[in-house]
Amino acid sequence: MTTFHLIALLAAFCIGLSKAGFSGISMVSVFLLADLYGAKASVGLALPLLIAADLMAYPAFIKHGSWKPVWRLLGPALVGLGIGWWMLGWIDDGAARRVIGACVLLMAGLQMSRRWVPEWFDRCVESKGFGLGAGVLGGFATMLANAAGPVIQLYLMARKVPKMELIGIGARFFLLINLLKVPLNARLALITPDSLIENAKLLPAVVLGIFGGKWLIRHVPQAAFEGMILVFSVIAGLRLLFW
Repeated sequence: MTTFHLIALLAAFCIGLSKAGFSGISMVSVFLLADLYGAKASVGLALPLLIAADLMAYPAFIKHGSWKPVWRLLGPALVGLGIGWWMLGWIDDGAARRVIGACVLLMAGLQMSRRWVPEWFDRCVESKGFGLGAGVLGGFATMLANAAGPVIQLYLMARKVPKMELIGIGARFFLLINLLKVPLNARLALITPDSLIENAKLLPAVVLGIFGGKWLIRHVPQAAFEGMILVFSVIAGLRLLFW
């Protein structure tokens, strides 16, 4: 097996881990897939893997959360999806790489603001426009980079949603949004027969990531794990932006 395919399997493994509770590690898969397959192609390549992971995560957390917060976010998220889809249709791969890098850094910045300047973050989330902004930004980030996990998680945490409910709501939201993205990606020719063949090769790593994540979340301190991912995300975002 080549180094290329080992790294691709690692990216798929990270997708599974992200659905098992380590949402920050989704930034790792975004960077690795963009680096391996090209920025725009990686968007369509990742989507079926994300949907497969969502289909496994949703039944596991169906007893937690509800669809009500999803419907509240859906309208703004669709606006963001539309903006992201329009942008993907005309930018070249180099520009897409830079925009994806900016999305990764923005998500990392939101995570850091919650940790390092909680008073400022709390003021922001209490503003009336925060929910609207979170929905639009989430839709844009997920269409352009499959990178909306952190912003949706932060929105729900700001609403004091308990951990298990947060995971259940997230599972519902991303299953719905990712299914809605399928025709948009297909129209841009980002999902192709070749990309689906590649998905089939990578799917076992997604499954392993989900089950491995369930074990890790019991044995590894989540704060320390996500701190390491945050550092990696900043480095990855800078690389996508500048080299």
